Amino acid sequence: MKLISRRLLAAAHVFVVAAVVAVVTLGAVASPAAEAPTAPSTHNGKKWRIAYYEGGEYIDYQKNFVAMLHGLRDLGWLAFDEVPPQQGEGVKDLWKWLGTLDSPYLEFVPDACYSANWDDAAREATRAALLGRLATGKDIDLVFALGTWAGQDLAVDGNTVPCVVMATANPQKAGIIKSAEDSGRDNIHARIAPERFLQQIRVFHDVVGFKKLGVAYEDTPAGRTYAAMDALEALAPELGYEIIGCHTKSDIADKAQAEASAIACFRELSTRADAIYVTVQGGVSERSLPEVVKIALDARIPTFSQNGSDEVRQGLLMSISLAGYKYVGQFYARTMAQILNGAKPRALPQIFEDPPKIAINLKTAEIIQFDPPVDMLLAADEVFEQIEPAR
Repeated sequence: MKLISRRLLAAAHVFVVAAVVAVVTLGAVASPAAEAPTAPSTHNGKKWRIAYYEGGEYIDYQKNFVAMLHGLRDLGWLAFDEVPPQQGEGVKDLWKWLGTLDSPYLEFVPDACYSANWDDAAREATRAALLGRLATGKDIDLVFALGTWAGQDLAVDGNTVPCVVMATANPQKAGIIKSAEDSGRDNIHARIAPERFLQQIRVFHDVVGFKKLGVAYEDTPAGRTYAAMDALEALAPELGYEIIGCHTKSDIADKAQAEASAIACFRELSTRADAIYVTVQGGVSERSLPEVVKIALDARIPTFSQNGSDEVRQGLLMSISLAGYKYVGQFYARTMAQILNGAKPRALPQIFEDPPKIAINLKTAEIIQFDPPVDMLLAADEVFEQIEPAR
């Protein structure tokens, strides 16, 4: 395995510049709707009624939603000190807690927290019930749709209630939006980060110089989207690597089966690849990650977390993190505030690249006999000296 050269700093610089350019460009071409006010307001003297829909429990959905709540607090829409620590990966308890907040502006409707529980049959029934309610009930003013399933289910003809789609890998590829610049539906807004996965892969390759990149993913349209297979395949000829794939189960109700399939794939990849890109999927969870880390450590194979620094803290080698979800949470909160203040979701910017933060775990590097030089440590924003358990 090659040592990292000073090219890492150049790669990191390219990533930072790309993110800054994306944000600056947005400001230069933003429509008047992008300047819509974000100050708290009521709905003709009444509270705005909010609903939530997810494909199933997933820790990334919870983290995005909590970050968005902090953003709403900072804008003055909600008043609380801290969100209570959450047990598990769902939002049911969080939704109940939101019902106890005394906000003059927002009501998180008690019976409007929907989940398909990663079950196809439940998805159809939940989708029909929610769309029917939105069409006839007239008791929901805005829906937060978490993940690809939820975004796809609500971005349909006949639904006119504003929907903010959150935490999707690629909403354009998933058919939720028409393009990064235009959702294609007046009531739909979905954040997209076009450069995120390309930059992750470039930096990981510059650091490690892999020739055979292992990727575990569910071989479905959604699974390929989660794993950023388009980006991986696009860069393979340019960077000169082969993709070593292994198929898992992801969006299924039986989470133990999904986790077991992911662990089996990582065992296989550790014998066939010289690096592993650990992608977002249902089988990589706080329960399965320790075993995934152990497999990689035993094989002395470098890993990159697609999902951010939390997984690096728990033992994957490195990542370009999401800055603790803070900035994307602020983006979602600002978007919701502008919609409730009269902006059409379709008129608001959807492109948002997180300010990047490089994370590395030095204990992992030591175990796999990877020697990060000083220049990488200087480029890193988060350096973990131990492998820590999940919080």
